[in-house]
Amino acid sequence: MLGLKLETDPRWANIAEKNLAEILTDHAYCEQKAASNAISIVVGWPEHTDLVDTMLAIAKEELTHFEMVHQKIKERGYKLGFERRDEYVNDLYKFMRRGHKKEIALIDRLLFAAMIEARSCERFKILSEHVSDADLRAFYRELMISEAGHYTTFLGFAKQYGNAHEDVNARWQQWLTHEADIITSYGKSETIHG
Repeated sequence: MLGLKLETDPRWANIAEKNLAEILTDHAYCEQKAASNAISIVVGWPEHTDLVDTMLAIAKEELTHFEMVHQKIKERGYKLGFERRDEYVNDLYKFMRRGHKKEIALIDRLLFAAMIEARSCERFKILSEHVSDADLRAFYRELMISEAGHYTTFLGFAKQYGNAHEDVNARWQQWLTHEADIITSYGKSETIHG
């Protein structure tokens, strides 16, 4: 369904589970960044009312997820740590085209978001199937479903607003290939994308 060209080794869940405080803090900030990304799309393309409405709804949902993750942190006696740099997202960000007309920039911004949601969905699936904590398994299953919805939403808007300007499916394949190249450097640390 997600079209990812390289799957995460399920043993990554063992790495994540060895330091739940770290993975949960990293996850919380992933949700905060996802909300910020949705807001930045609103700011950049306010002329698309349906896009604005949907991005506002996603931003609210992502902030709710942040709150939910923070609750899991507190329940386990941990404290929210400081924000971590997400090198995976930074590597993806470099693939976005710059200096192009606004429509092309929107396509890439939406595909960038879809890519992050797809990989997050895949990682949440692994956590939902492989961590020993039953509460976290159920939690990550719920969030996996949400991420899948966000992934399809971003991809759908890219096609809606982009197909008049270029073949969005072809560009998406380029994103998938690029992501497969960079993901080989990840999957070795207790972060959602690490």
